[in-house]
Formats: sequence, structure tokens, C-alpha cells
Amino acid sequence: MGQRLDDVSAPARLAGPEEGISQEELALAARNHGMPLEALRYDVTPSGLHYVLTHYDIPYGEAGAWRLVVRGGVRQPLVLGMDELRAYPAVTQRVTLECAGNGRALLTPRPVSQPWLVEAVGTAEWTGVPLRVLLTEAGVEPGAVEVVFTGADHGVERGVEQDYQRALALDVAMGDAPEVLVAYEMNGGPLPPQHGHPVRLVVPGWYGMAHVKWLREIRVTDAPFTGFQQAMAYRLRQDAGDKGEPVTRIAPRALLIPPGFPDFMSRTRVVRPGVVALEGRAWSGRAPVTGVEVSTDEGRSWYAADLDGGDDHRWAWRPWRFAWTATPGPHVLSARATDAEGHTQPLDQPWNRGGFANNLVQRVPVLCLDSEDSEGAG
Repeated sequence: MGQRLDDVSAPARLAGPEEGISQEELALAARNHGMPLEALRYDVTPSGLHYVLTHYDIPYGEAGAWRLVVRGGVRQPLVLGMDELRAYPAVTQRVTLECAGNGRALLTPRPVSQPWLVEAVGTAEWTGVPLRVLLTEAGVEPGAVEVVFTGADHGVERGVEQDYQRALALDVAMGDAPEVLVAYEMNGGPLPPQHGHPVRLVVPGWYGMAHVKWLREIRVTDAPFTGFQQAMAYRLRQDAGDKGEPVTRIAPRALLIPPGFPDFMSRTRVVRPGVVALEGRAWSGRAPVTGVEVSTDEGRSWYAADLDGGDDHRWAWRPWRFAWTATPGPHVLSARATDAEGHTQPLDQPWNRGGFANNLVQRVPVLCLDSEDSEGAG
């Protein structure tokens, strides 16, 4: 009996009512990792703490031998080595990246996939060449509608063998708000292997699926791209047969730096009575964040936090802070962001089959010790 890719590549599904995280999901979680929430203290996430999502294997690429091809509907195709890319005037942007599936593991029913909680995020300084500069030099032909980006990572997903590919509409690819980068540096050094070495795409304001890593080809097309990652994956569906809406820009989110100190297994936080400085970061790919609110009573009441920065780095998170007077007993802390277009994080998350664009308000259980326990510590 012949063997097929379907024999090793399962269709998308939802977990059963009592089904826990599977061995396959644990294996994905071991390969990929989120950013420890205490790293929200950094304006720029250290490269090793930035979240990682890799669909297939991490390709091995020697920078000296790498070639990026710009072809398709252009008057003058380009073949660029790393030296040629570095010869263009460099641009550096601070950009917050978030995985489209961030928060997936908190949904009910749970989509079976990479089991993210809320840590699939990070902010880095990306340096490279604006994509529009390369497309302008190549000369985009009339009638072009999209630009397709192909990475060197190759695998199978839901029975479809593929290179990882995504596309952007031509106006997005050629735009300057945001300015898409063909990046070759992260935080002032060469891209680490897990972040796309030697060259990747950075699309400010968009979820991570658009930021194609290990970029080897840019192709201009006169028809919409219908590859797997565009037409089948990363779409907001209620039912398996729905066409769904595409996942695009990042929904607003605020995250709290967990206060106090944690229990090893549960990660429940412990604080002492008195004033506790609550801090975190907020971001949105749709419009600038204009406000953050904090709740210390499971969302029953909300108070405005102080919001800093944002003017110099439109596509990066902003710090916020709030002074909380902790009293003995259990508490649940939350923060929610609102952007300039009026988008606010929901308290009840609208559900979709892929668990995408889930910006449900974070819940951080905290135990404030009794005064006697606090006095006896140390």
C-alpha cells in the first residue's frame, strides 16, 4: 500500500472537552518559545528572549553564499548577495512582533496547534533595506497586484508539501507607513538562525506570519497568491468549511509584568501588603495605543494607567505603570489597551478555529500575604 503525506500530516482540529495538551503540542512548545513576561521590562527585547515560531526546520544558511532573487513582473530582475544588500542605505526600525496564535491555548474549545499562552511577543531593532527600494530598482510592471515572499524553510502542513510563502498587496509592499524591511540585522548584530539568518522580511504592525524568515525570493505577480499559508492558513474561520477573513494587523494588547515573586509550578505571584508598582507594555498594529486601564478585582472595576513614550517608535510597544495598594488575600490583575481607532481588548474573546488574533485581556492571579507572614519574611 502506497504512503501519502496525509499519513504524517494531520488535518486541523479542535481539542475534545477533556483533552489536555498532547505530546505533539509539547514537542512544538519545546521547539518554539515565548518571551518570559519579566522581559517586558526591556524597551528592546534581548535577541535570546524574543519569542520564536518556526513552522518547519531552521534552514542552514551561509551569509556569503546566500542569494535573494527579485523577479516576476519586473523590468529588471535582481540577484542580490549580502554584500549587495548591505550596499544600500540602511534603515533601522524598532518593531514589536506578535505571533498570530498568541493566546490560543486559553481558548475553549482549544485549537490543536502551538499552545501559546500570552508570551508570543517581542520587540527588536531591525536593520535592513526598505522593500520599496528594491522593488523600485527592479521596476514593477503595470498590472502587478501582489508581492510573494518565499523562505528557505520547507515542510508539510495538512498534507500540503511547501516552502513557507506569504504575500502582501502591492500597495503595502511599496508603502512607507509602515515601511516594510528586508532585514539582515537584529538588535545591532546579524540575524540569529532562529530569527531568519541571513535575511528576513519585517512588516511593522502585522502579525508574525507575514514576516517571512530565511528570505530567498521576492516575486511580483499579476494575480492574488493562493498558496497554503495565504489561502488556507491564517484565516479567521468559525467553521472548517468557511473561507474566512485573512489575519493581518495586530489587535491591541497590554501585558502586565507579573509582580512580586512566583511559585515554581503554578507561576502564581506572591506580593506583600502595601503599594505595589504594576508595570507593563501595550501595543497595536492598527493605530497608536492611546490608553491603558488596569483592574485589580477580576475586571469589575478599571483605572487609568500612566502611559509613556510612543512618539519615536510607532511600531513598538509603549510602557505603562500603575500604583496598586495590595491588601491580604487573593487578587486577579488585568490590563487592557485601547488604540486611536477605538479598538479595545475584549473581556470575552470572540472565538475562531485557528485561535488567531486573540487579544483577550490577560489575567494574573496574585496572592497578597497576611501582614504576619510579611513581617516574618527575610
